[in-house]
Amino acid sequence: MRLRLITLFSLILLAITACDGPPPTMVVLVVTATPDASAVSPEAPTAVESTTSPQPQDAQQAVLPASATPQLTVTTPPTPAPTATPDVFPTPTVGQIQVAEQLFQRGRMFWVQPTQQIWVLQVTGEGRGTWTIYPDTFEDGVDPDLDPALVAPEGMIQPERGFGKLWRNNPDVMDALGWATTPEFGYVSDYEYHPGGSVNAQGEYVPAPGYHILYSLYREQFRFNEADGSWQLGGG
Repeated sequence: MRLRLITLFSLILLAITACDGPPPTMVVLVVTATPDASAVSPEAPTAVESTTSPQPQDAQQAVLPASATPQLTVTTPPTPAPTATPDVFPTPTVGQIQVAEQLFQRGRMFWVQPTQQIWVLQVTGEGRGTWTIYPDTFEDGVDPDLDPALVAPEGMIQPERGFGKLWRNNPDVMDALGWATTPEFGYVSDYEYHPGGSVNAQGEYVPAPGYHILYSLYREQFRFNEADGSWQLGGG
């Protein structure tokens, strides 16, 4: 039985070989796995949704790139300008001047070097009185320093030079002041002049009497009022 099967198979092979046509074409099918529907194409980038809540604009902070160098801005404070002074109303005069002073029985005298004047102060009340201005007309080498014929009472002094000339030649001054009680002293005093007046509706300055401030040798403050020719202690 086996022999018959071998012989039959051999005959079939010979019959096939004897055919003129080319050998049959063999088609090989390659079966690949079905792509996963969740696979992402490389050409379609995946969008990543941000989980950070948007920040208000005023809370956002600028981020400098790593290569950027922060710039320091230095602000120079403005130089304060001088306080503006009135264009019309004159400002006070403040400074130091050379003066001379001598006390009398009923007042005193001041010599004011910048104006070459003698200010006569007569006492009429406590810390106040009348103020009169005279020019200093004394000339060195021409006028005598004092009058030898006048003899001062004990403890009193005859004023000399400019004070003495005015005192001897003006009876009103001599009667108002009496004899000198101290020598004449020269020193430097602080001085102020405050002009009076006002500015009218047209913006024009209208002059008026002002007042002077002067200090005694012992730093007493005197105020001299141009309006009424008076003086007072304390400058009030």
